Amino acid sequence: MKAHIILEDGTEIEGMSAGADITTFGEICFNTGMTGYQEILTDPSYAGQIVVMTYPLMGNYGINEQDVESEKIQVRGFIVKELSEIETNWKSSKSLIEYLKENNIPCITGVDTRMLTKKIRTKGAMNCVITSEKITDSLGKQLKGSLKKKLAEFTFPADVVQQVSRKEAEIIKGDGKRIALVDLGVKTGIIRHLRELGCEIHIFPYDVNARTILDGKFDAALLSNGPGDPKDVKESIQTTKDLLGKLPLYGICLGQQILALAMGADTYKLKFGHRGSNHPVIDLRTNKVIMTAQNHGYAVCIDRLPDNIQITHMNVNDETVEGFCCPSLKVSAVQFHPEAGPGPRDANYIFADWVKEVQKV
Repeated sequence: MKAHIILEDGTEIEGMSAGADITTFGEICFNTGMTGYQEILTDPSYAGQIVVMTYPLMGNYGINEQDVESEKIQVRGFIVKELSEIETNWKSSKSLIEYLKENNIPCITGVDTRMLTKKIRTKGAMNCVITSEKITDSLGKQLKGSLKKKLAEFTFPADVVQQVSRKEAEIIKGDGKRIALVDLGVKTGIIRHLRELGCEIHIFPYDVNARTILDGKFDAALLSNGPGDPKDVKESIQTTKDLLGKLPLYGICLGQQILALAMGADTYKLKFGHRGSNHPVIDLRTNKVIMTAQNHGYAVCIDRLPDNIQITHMNVNDETVEGFCCPSLKVSAVQFHPEAGPGPRDANYIFADWVKEVQKV
């Protein structure tokens, strides 16, 4: 069945429907990873987005039960050049096509993803609609006009963090340091790394208040990754302000942005974001470059940092802030995903360093 993509700038692209035959709206973005499509699909940081994969072949190693970052697919749609129906990995339990259909996620294949990626890089992030409904006949033209009108009215949901955050607190037992983890859309990989380091993890919803965390007498608090504009998550910003200086605070991705806002810095939207598994980041303390996995559309303003914030990591490609610390307040954060091991595992040391810092307190 034919399927169509309509971009906010009026661009129309035709492909073939390979997932659920539905119409959906979202913000279109691209990911440069050659592998990891299952982790990408289930990463809560992608909630509200339609993802274009730049690597031409997806689905060739199928879907397994272990490589998920949350309990469901989080993306609104998936766009690829070629979708394999044959999975060759011994762990695979189903094909990518089956997985998408089971979760009612639309997918369009047969698309020139190179052209589409270049357009996003040139024009910047934009909203789009994907549909498998016919829009070629006279009735279709009327439908297309209706879709374009709805697309013009579509806005990215300001409550997207509320949608992906858990509703109830959860405890994962451990013999080590007790960590309060604020769930802004946390990935399973973050929890796994903390467990491997022996931490006892208390996971709280995004709107947990500072008093609850302070009453718990935790050794540290970690703000997780998540989707959307950090300035929309006002509850988490206020909680972070109330916690500053009272216990060690750490942040990953959205967590870094919220920490920055709570400390008086500013954030802004990147033209097309950083999404992929091969982003070079330099650790300014060691002058060592590490390859990182990233997924974010916002960044911390380098020229609006308070004097007590020290930049620890910087993106080699565009010199955006990839990490900072504030020793006086016991704050440390990174913009990339240290829990991800898409091939390079260069950034995994971050968790061990943080736990060592907590043990010194």
